Amino acid sequence: MTDVWSERAEAYRNAPEQREGEDLDRIVEWARGLRTALDVATGGGHVARRLREAGLEVVTADPAPGMRPDVICPAEHLPFADSSFDLVVTRIAPHHFSDIALAVGEMGRVARELLIVEDTLYVGERIEEAERLRDPTHVCSYSEHEWRSFLEAAGFEIEAVEIHEKRHPLEQWLARTDTGEEDAIRVRALLADQIEGDEYVDRKILLRGRKR
Repeated sequence: MTDVWSERAEAYRNAPEQREGEDLDRIVEWARGLRTALDVATGGGHVARRLREAGLEVVTADPAPGMRPDVICPAEHLPFADSSFDLVVTRIAPHHFSDIALAVGEMGRVARELLIVEDTLYVGERIEEAERLRDPTHVCSYSEHEWRSFLEAAGFEIEAVEIHEKRHPLEQWLARTDTGEEDAIRVRALLADQIEGDEYVDRKILLRGRKR
């Protein structure tokens, strides 16, 4: 997976729906008043960029060298001491994590105060099939109930949950993962109810947890 994501790095750095959005604005708002942050699975680095602009000291982590993280590591094995950062955040990446409970546990371990998680909200198996066809690195999306359980099990009290709509230019979204034409046809059919004009519209869940 690491090599695949290194190859995709530039596309994710430049994707408009990755670079900006109300969800990203909210993460920055929730981080206000904190000093240090760890951006897990930083991808295109958009969370880190915005948090640094807001005055935080940010360390980035990602398993893909091409994403140019400060530390190359998976979310499941973070090489930091307990409570190393005021804030730990991950944005639109956990559906790729191989062991979600371990990853959330690791993020919770190194967070001193807040854990902010954003990811694609589970809708149904039809959407999951489309996601896996479009990108074989997709493991699983999770429901709000599951996300609450993950954070609570990691020792966090849920302070806020929001759902944000994310619009993806459909053909660019498919091209970003080099989806073959046969798979792309099937993906379009599976997502038909979520396609508006030339955009695929999905929903992201954004959670803020405070360490107990």
